[in-house]
Amino acid sequence: MHQLRVARRGTGAGGGCRQLGTPAVSALLDSYFRYLEAEKNLSPYTMRNYRTDLQHFFGYLVEVAELEALEVDRQVFRGYLAHLKDAGFASASVTRKVSTVHSFYRYLLNSGQTDRDLLSGVGAPKRVRKLPAYLQREQLTALIESADGDTPQAIRDRALLELLYAAGVRVSEVAGADLKALDLAENSLLVRGKGNKERMVLIGQPAADALRRYLAEARPRLQPAAGETALFLNRDGTRLSARSVQLIVQRHARKAGLPQRVWPHLLRHTFATDMVDGGAELRVVQELLGHSNANTTQIYLHVTEELHRKNYNDAFYAPARERLRQTEEAVSE
Repeated sequence: MHQLRVARRGTGAGGGCRQLGTPAVSALLDSYFRYLEAEKNLSPYTMRNYRTDLQHFFGYLVEVAELEALEVDRQVFRGYLAHLKDAGFASASVTRKVSTVHSFYRYLLNSGQTDRDLLSGVGAPKRVRKLPAYLQREQLTALIESADGDTPQAIRDRALLELLYAAGVRVSEVAGADLKALDLAENSLLVRGKGNKERMVLIGQPAADALRRYLAEARPRLQPAAGETALFLNRDGTRLSARSVQLIVQRHARKAGLPQRVWPHLLRHTFATDMVDGGAELRVVQELLGHSNANTTQIYLHVTEELHRKNYNDAFYAPARERLRQTEEAVSE
C-alpha cells in the first residue's frame, strides 16, 4: 500500500485544497468549503477538521485507489475504512472522517453535482463508547486550591478553574468569553459554543466570588490592551488563548500532585457527572452543556451508575470480605 503524503493547507477559497486529482475535483472541494463557510457557520476548528479529513480521503483515492472523487463507490469506501483500521486510527477519528466524507457527497447530491449519493448505505464501524473520565471530589478541590496566591496570574487562574468546573464550559467557550457577557448579579455567563450558537450558563457562588476578585484585583493589573473585550487576559493584556487555558490547567494539576493527565474538558465531564449524580434532570444538563443531541448527555447516566456500583461494592462487599477474613483467622487459631 502506498504511503499517503501529508496534505498542505492552501490559501484559496474556503482555506483552499491542494490539487487532488483533476481541476474539476479541486473545484468541487473549494465549492464545498465556500458552502460550509456561508451556510453552516462552523467554527475554525471544525473547518480545519473538515479540510484535513477530506484531504486525507482524497489523498487515499488518488494515491492508493487511483480513482477520482466521482468514481468512488461503497466497495472503495470500505477499502478506505480498512486502510484507516490498518493505520491505527482511533474509532472516534474514523467516525468523524466517515461523517465528513458522507457530508461532502450529500452536498454533491443536493447541489446537483451527482444524481445519487455515491456512499449510500456505508456507515462507520460501530464505535465503542468509553465512559468519560472525571475528577474525584478531593482531586477537584486540590486542583482548584493549587491556584492560591495574590499575583494577578494566580487570582486569574483560580477564577478560571472555578469557572471551568462550575459552568461546565468548553475550553474554546471560556477563552472566547467577553467581559460584557458576564453577569455577576445573576451569576450567569453568555458563551458561544459549537456551530456559533449562544447559550447562557450558570455560575455557582465559589466561582462568582473568584470572578469578582479577579475583576477587582487582577484584571486591571494585567493592563488590558486598548479596546480588549476578553474576560480572561494573558500577561500582555490580550485575550487568553485556548492553548494557554490548557497549559494553565495542566500546570495546576501537576502542582496539585494529581496522578492522571488533566485537561480542561475533564472539568466539564466532572461538572456533568456531579450534576447527574446530584439528581439534575438530563434535559437541564443537556441545555447547560450545550449538547444538541440528548444521547451525548446520556453517557453521564452510565458514569453515575458505574459510580454507584463502585460505592455499593466498597460499602457492602469490602466489610463482608473483612469479616470473612477475621473469621478465617479466628478459626485457624
